[in-house]
Amino acid sequence: MKNGKHFVIVGLLVIVSTIFLRWVFVWLFATPTAASTQAGIVDYMFGVHFWMIAFLFSLIMVMMLYSAFAFRRQPEDEEDAEHVHGNTKLEIAWTIIPIFVVIGFGIWGTIELRALTQPYPDEMEIEVIGRQWSWGFEYPGQGEFVSAEMVVPVNRPLVLRMRSEDVLHSFWVTEFRIKQDLVPGRVTELRITPSEIGDYKVRCAEICGTEHSGMLAPVRVVSQADYEAWLVEKNAAPQYVELTPEERGALWYSAEGFGCVSCHSTDGTPGVGPTWLGIYGRQEALDDGTTVTVDDAYIRESIYDPNAKLVAGFAAAMPQNYEQLFAEKQAEILATQGLEIDIVDDLIAFMKTLEE
Repeated sequence: MKNGKHFVIVGLLVIVSTIFLRWVFVWLFATPTAASTQAGIVDYMFGVHFWMIAFLFSLIMVMMLYSAFAFRRQPEDEEDAEHVHGNTKLEIAWTIIPIFVVIGFGIWGTIELRALTQPYPDEMEIEVIGRQWSWGFEYPGQGEFVSAEMVVPVNRPLVLRMRSEDVLHSFWVTEFRIKQDLVPGRVTELRITPSEIGDYKVRCAEICGTEHSGMLAPVRVVSQADYEAWLVEKNAAPQYVELTPEERGALWYSAEGFGCVSCHSTDGTPGVGPTWLGIYGRQEALDDGTTVTVDDAYIRESIYDPNAKLVAGFAAAMPQNYEQLFAEKQAEILATQGLEIDIVDDLIAFMKTLEE
């Protein structure tokens, strides 16, 4: 009867501790608004795991602390403690039960993973491009444009086909809960069904270089009518032939172009690379102690072979595949619009407008 009292007390303390710790976890690991149908699956699994963690921690700590207090040696007690050689049934139980629990969680996780990755018959495709340190979004079959923000209709299943132009990145909108890596040389997929209209943000969840923390892009979930209006607006953008070299250069500089804005400011603010404010014609000190005039030849060399001449105070961080990317884009414009351009010349024209 005496031992039964201890079991009852320990059981009650474990229950109270488990409930309290579960409340602490909810407060400590508070999640943002769930904004996708997939979020419910993820949140439920987290909830079950938190209950399990709270229970196991309470079970161990309550029994240990209670035993240390209830069965401590009394000052007048000089007798040896009772020697206990273990309990075979108990040891078998605490080995077998966790095995089945872990297997059960594994089966459950596999079922839910299949539910999260299964294709939908009416899903809309979006191509996601990650590069140091910006995002680009293309909408196959809905327009020949690249957007610096991801705009999607609510309650429409999406399949994001994602690729990286340089290093590992990871697409993550916290309100959608799920995320997926972008792996160089591969196309990875992520399926999402946004369920709440609102403004969100995609961030890179894989450390990808010096400006990793700034690799952000807006995500807007809108009504179907607003989405169609946005498509009309994007598709009504002027053709390259209608833009001046300076205007094209500003486009190439932006996140919707080649993402130069990620490293080079236009207002004098220091970045990963030198600011473009007043850069054309400037004398730059190089890391080898020499100086160079920022002219057409130097700019072209710095874009195509960025490590050839490094400006003093800046590390080698610029991707080395721009010559290939520029050639592909120039060939695409020539084939679709019959316009022969030089992207470097456009960028130089834009730089010349950035006078101090």
